[in-house]
Amino acid sequence: MNKQHITLSDTDRSTLTDLLARGTLSAKTFKRATALLELDRGKTLVDVAATVQVSYPTVSSWRDKYISLGLRSLNDAPRSGRPIEIDGQQRAKITALACSDAPEGHARWSLRLLAEKAVESGLCEHVSHSLVGNMLKKTT
Repeated sequence: MNKQHITLSDTDRSTLTDLLARGTLSAKTFKRATALLELDRGKTLVDVAATVQVSYPTVSSWRDKYISLGLRSLNDAPRSGRPIEIDGQQRAKITALACSDAPEGHARWSLRLLAEKAVESGLCEHVSHSLVGNMLKKTT
């Protein structure tokens, strides 16, 4: 069988070895670094897949990403995720609103009342009472 492997540069090899010796890597990064070092030692993709307990296509994609990106391939690319609807300044204003005196007719602020007042005063387009609760929980 033909061995499919890569050849690491001396600096990449020493960087990967140092990363593994450090012992504070995430599991994903540890597996990727180990796989690259094993491929550099001449092991086949099948053997490396068995060693790090992932599938053959996964090791193949790690190899291809290393060839195109270098050691940047150890980390995941940023994910798009849901866009932020309420930014830090709006959160601060809602928190300040919660610290202010309660409206007339109410002894104190409720989460639903805060959410209604935030939308009414134009701080944000819409906000749920549970999001207001989570925002206030994160402040000290």
